[in-house]
Amino acid sequence: MGVKVRVASVITRIERLKLVRVLRWQVERRGQLLAAGLSYQAIFAVFAAIWVGFAVAGAIIRTHPTLESALFRFLATNVPGLIDDGSGKGAIDPKQLLEAGILNWTGAIAAGALLLTALGWLASGREAVRSMFELPPVERNFFLLKLRDVVLATVFAAAFIASAVLTVISTTALHAVLGALGVDTSSIVAVWLARAVGLAILLALDTVVLALFLRLVSEIRIPSRFLWRGALLGALAIGVLKVLGSSLLGGATRNPLLASFAVIIGLLIWFNLVSQVIVLTAAWIEVSARDAGVTLRRPVEARAL
Repeated sequence: MGVKVRVASVITRIERLKLVRVLRWQVERRGQLLAAGLSYQAIFAVFAAIWVGFAVAGAIIRTHPTLESALFRFLATNVPGLIDDGSGKGAIDPKQLLEAGILNWTGAIAAGALLLTALGWLASGREAVRSMFELPPVERNFFLLKLRDVVLATVFAAAFIASAVLTVISTTALHAVLGALGVDTSSIVAVWLARAVGLAILLALDTVVLALFLRLVSEIRIPSRFLWRGALLGALAIGVLKVLGSSLLGGATRNPLLASFAVIIGLLIWFNLVSQVIVLTAAWIEVSARDAGVTLRRPVEARAL
């Protein structure tokens, strides 16, 4: 009996851990299944968004080599395996992106696919997050809801571009400061400082975007103390995935039987991991609020947009 009591006591303590309760809540609310569907839509939305983005702004990017290089690095960091770095292992050839044209049939198809997939991803994300808070689907005029999603998608796209530009500006400013101090910009110190600054910018961006997604897209009234803590934890988790992304995906797609599909499988795994983090973040916020005796089941009042 003594051993059984001790084992039961250990199990009870483990079950009381917050992370365990969050994971259980996610499973009970079908979070893993919802995240899997979300990741499937994300891969199509990202491909269409990149094609349309470069088709529209390709001429500007080509005339600014520094911005071009920073943007490709930014894409490679956020989505490992997406951009071909010359090894032939990436899904997209940068040269083809820079030659993309919006005024042709491929550009028109990509634009239509972007609209449909982006709106579908936002709708799926909204329902997945609201499910973690035990909230029903948003009841609003279908067309007004989609128009609102278009506005939000535009805001997120602008934030993505602004982050890439900010990375260029911060790196240039850092090199200028190091040069003024007499530090070689190609030294290990300069390289690690630039890396740290880049990761800090990505962490800040991921935190803000995740908070906006949970608050605006999902239309849930979340107190700031729960929202920003949860968003920061989620952003940190996504940051760890980005740092370890190449290693994680490399090990997962090393099976020779999957060699022909390794890039696509790697991207699906990546988007699934990120989608799981988004859903887990919502579950963490819900469990944190319940622990504090706060209910988050009062949705934001419906607005036209």
